[in-house]
Amino acid sequence: MVMKFYQHVLALAFAVNEINENPKILPNTTLGFLIYDSYYDSKMTYRTIIELLFHSDRFLPNYKCGTRTNAIAVIGGLEADVSFRMADILGVYKFPQLTYGSFASEKPDTAESPTFYRMVPNEAHQYMGIIQLLLHFRWMWVGLLTGDDESGLHFLKTLEPLLAQNGICLASTGRIPHQGRWNNLGDINALVSNIHQSFTDNRANAFILYGMSMTMISLNNKIFLEDPTYGENVKFRKVWILTAQIDFTLSGIQRSWDFNIFHGAISFSIHSREVLDFQKFLHIIKPNWKKEDSFLKDFWEQAFDCTFPDPQESVEIEDSCTGEEKLESLPGSVFEMHMTGHSYSIYNAVYAVAHALNVMSTSRPNHRTEDGGKSVDLQKVHPWQLHSFLQDISFNNSAGEKVSFNGDKEMGAGFDITNLVTLPNKSFVRVKVGKVDPCVPEGKQFIIHEDLFVWQTAFNQNCRINIPIAGIKKNSSVPHLSKIDMIIIKNSFWDGCSSFFPPFLDMDDCIRCPEDQYPSEDQSDCFPKVISFLSFEECLGISLSSASVSFSMITMLVLATFVKHKNTTIVKANNRDITYSLLISLLLCFLCSLLFLGKPNEVTCFLRQSAFGIIFSVAISCVLAKTITVVVAFMGTKPGSSMRNWVGKRLTNSIVLSCSFIQVAICMIWLGTSPPFPDFDTQSLTEEMVAECNEGSTIMFYVVLAYMGLLSIISLTVAFFARKLPDTFNESKHITFSMLVFCSVWVSFVPSYLSTKGKSMVAVEIFSILSSSAGLLACIFFPKLYIILMRPQLNNRDLLSRRKN
Repeated sequence: MVMKFYQHVLALAFAVNEINENPKILPNTTLGFLIYDSYYDSKMTYRTIIELLFHSDRFLPNYKCGTRTNAIAVIGGLEADVSFRMADILGVYKFPQLTYGSFASEKPDTAESPTFYRMVPNEAHQYMGIIQLLLHFRWMWVGLLTGDDESGLHFLKTLEPLLAQNGICLASTGRIPHQGRWNNLGDINALVSNIHQSFTDNRANAFILYGMSMTMISLNNKIFLEDPTYGENVKFRKVWILTAQIDFTLSGIQRSWDFNIFHGAISFSIHSREVLDFQKFLHIIKPNWKKEDSFLKDFWEQAFDCTFPDPQESVEIEDSCTGEEKLESLPGSVFEMHMTGHSYSIYNAVYAVAHALNVMSTSRPNHRTEDGGKSVDLQKVHPWQLHSFLQDISFNNSAGEKVSFNGDKEMGAGFDITNLVTLPNKSFVRVKVGKVDPCVPEGKQFIIHEDLFVWQTAFNQNCRINIPIAGIKKNSSVPHLSKIDMIIIKNSFWDGCSSFFPPFLDMDDCIRCPEDQYPSEDQSDCFPKVISFLSFEECLGISLSSASVSFSMITMLVLATFVKHKNTTIVKANNRDITYSLLISLLLCFLCSLLFLGKPNEVTCFLRQSAFGIIFSVAISCVLAKTITVVVAFMGTKPGSSMRNWVGKRLTNSIVLSCSFIQVAICMIWLGTSPPFPDFDTQSLTEEMVAECNEGSTIMFYVVLAYMGLLSIISLTVAFFARKLPDTFNESKHITFSMLVFCSVWVSFVPSYLSTKGKSMVAVEIFSILSSSAGLLACIFFPKLYIILMRPQLNNRDLLSRRKN
């Protein structure tokens, strides 16, 4: 088995496990899965699909001979040949097929089939990305190696005209046959000669490699057969440009070979983002993880080069598997801890099917597939019924990205451009250096960060870097550089910053650690960053949550007191309904601060800022309504004033509803266009990765704050001018002071928020919410409570009227 591809299985299991634990997707329904191997063979592919469809070992088409599974969709395959052969049968039975491999649609009939879905972007975007990359670096002569199959021929026919149109010349082309086609020594000699000719032309410094997932294994074998010491041969040290379908994988004896010829390679990969908890899921994988997983034992033995002892035999084995081996210790060519583009596509495919089933089960009766508009029994759903829901599906995955199909049933996302940096321990790291995004305006579809590249040592891309003497002296990892102030560092961009590390001090290469890792003190290795967030368990989280709950209890007591004394003069005089609304909104203000605590997830990120903005706007609108009511009531006392018609509930209700509705509209636009989503801040702290909510649109976040500020300023201004109106129950003085406190808190919030990092930003916002809400509660309601509870004799209309006279 190809060990690198076992991550595809784990991505599938991880997605299914997440869905089964999520009560909001397919409640009372458990998803399962079966995994079949095509063995890269057309006959086995057909055999496997027939077995899947008809559950039979005797293969009687159109007859179901068993009831082992209730399959609803098929995810696969990785290769073009396998995928199209699967489609030959699945299309006949209208069975949904979601492919996750990046290959050209050289069979239009299959690609346009209503049952054929692609979880990857269109291959044409990759072609243009390659052209843009070559033009950016002015590589006018390139070599081209493709797999010896239909996909390779299609790629060659498509790319050659594009190269010619842009003035780029092909120095050489070569075809890489599959290893299974070696029949005799003559075939091997012809193959080696073909590969050798591709590298003898010195005009090309860049080679484009296109093929399937196994092409890298085949190419390594071919180069090794020509020159076993190829790692030291300069003619192989080119800038390799790898297409998205090629995965950098080695197998068997290749793991001990030197693959530094691929150092600095530029790889197009299917766009992906880091999925929350996937690495945590990988850490729990052990040989006894799932007894049903028949692949795991084989993978473990091959990956860790060990053997599981047979309990029925007493023979001692030298290299026996303990079961305590760790996946993170494997080199990247064997297994990657980060979710690859193919695994990300599988993850999204599982969620696409689950969301389609969920929509089917919760759709309106006239859209349901069962007769009579009855509730859908998912156990009786036929695969063909899923298409109308699947092709229109749209959702945000746990990485915060929108997943939907375009008109051609393809994903709209583009390709990531990564730089492959090999390490001395036979591993490598991927550094994201750009992207191809067809969904953005023209001119921004191709983005490249040239300063992040690490180049092949033999490639002439040296750079001069000024390094201050003081900065060098502070860094104990490079003492031999402490007396020079300028050095030439090949293939690196190290300036003493903590995000880079040199693998060996005497080597030229300096490698940037991945975003979720940080360098050791001696800058010789990278360690995983600790995920950090403001939790309920830590001291600060306990303090803030306790304050939130305490203020909520106080607010409920105040509300209960006002309800109990609702018929007293002071309660009725200050607009009883608006008072209740203000107290309820303040209660919700205190409680909404709890949404900011704990590890961010899709629900809390989606709700917390919009809930905070709307609830606060309602509270400020109530304060504004109270103040305007005082002004209108005073003006209405003048003889013949038309203001008397405005006094009453109609005015206050219209103020609260209209002011709140504007904020609701702003938040709906925000959530509809660019909603917040869970994300990681890997740049703020050196050794920590902060789990946070990405606001989606920073502009909309500040629009929400700006509107709150506008309401606050209006309330403060009106209350200030109304504070001296002659009314016994005029609360404008209290409102003025409360709005001063409120505005002071939020004016100081903006610079504090912008100047803090990590979970301190969350703490600043929670503190601002609690302090501003507490200011409104104390300044407006505590004076009234004092009269109600401590001086009830003053809560009398006749007495207050005599005092006024």
